[in-house]
Amino acid sequence: MTAVDTTGAAVPTNPSSAPRRAARPDGAPRRRGGAFDRALPYLLLAPALVAILWLIGWPVLSVLVTSFRRLNLRELTRGEVVWTGFDNYAEILSDPGFWLIALRTVVFTAAVVAVSVLAGLLIALLMRQISAVVRIVLQVAMLLAWAMPLLAATTVYQWIFDQQYGILNKTLVKLGFDGFTGFSWFSTGTSTLAVIGLLIVWQAIPFLAFSLYAGAIGIPKDQYEAAGIDGASAWQTFRAVTWPELRPLLLMVTFLSLLWDFKVFTQIWAMRKGGPDGGSTTLPVYQYLEGISQSHFGVAAAVSVVMVALLALLTFQYLRRLVRSQEGSL
Repeated sequence: MTAVDTTGAAVPTNPSSAPRRAARPDGAPRRRGGAFDRALPYLLLAPALVAILWLIGWPVLSVLVTSFRRLNLRELTRGEVVWTGFDNYAEILSDPGFWLIALRTVVFTAAVVAVSVLAGLLIALLMRQISAVVRIVLQVAMLLAWAMPLLAATTVYQWIFDQQYGILNKTLVKLGFDGFTGFSWFSTGTSTLAVIGLLIVWQAIPFLAFSLYAGAIGIPKDQYEAAGIDGASAWQTFRAVTWPELRPLLLMVTFLSLLWDFKVFTQIWAMRKGGPDGGSTTLPVYQYLEGISQSHFGVAAAVSVVMVALLALLTFQYLRRLVRSQEGSL
């Protein structure tokens, strides 16, 4: 039997028989992306990035530059540029009143956020258990509270807690608490902040409740059925099923609430303008008093930078927790 030499069969002698590049499904040859194709996504994002930098970056830069100037009413009207370095920061950081206001702002924000998030979570869990009719009535009531303008809601609360004509004092007196006859809820800074905090909580609950309710109804029902089969109690079911699913969403809404409540100004100013005797003054009100009321715009800009730094630190902590949670879920 004659042997056949196949050593040359593996190497094509005709260049046209070389393997060709795979074609796309539509029949067109596949091409490598050029430099323009790689840069196209960035070119499409460039207008939005420029707009964001202009609308957000430029004001932040302007405030930062102003914080290093002495910009009072005299310099503003004359157009003078007087650089003072870190004098504005030294002025506010060496003032014991500033640290008292900063501590008051942090404590007030933490208390309001804790109460509002807890109340929103409880209402969200409640909406899963009640009937459809009651749930719709509750949701409509929360939407009306959420849609109420800030100044209108503040005015209503002022009338509710009014010393002479407030419905709260009259109700408490009729219930037998005679000590609330003519009781002033705005006599001290602590009680004033308590009323303002109640107003903020009342307006924050709808957003928190709806957000957490949306996350709660997304939890698979078979997990609750499995917990019921295992004989878990309501608290054990919440810890094993509800809490792990709602924790990322709860972290997000808590972070947003911290940002919003830290910057609250309208309710505090409209209620008592930071009074009595500055007892309800927070950092946003202090910034307004320094900048608009006393025309110390450089000092007010320094206060703004300090507030932005605190919020940036808070944002960094949130992002770090978010990255850790994402890495843990992978």
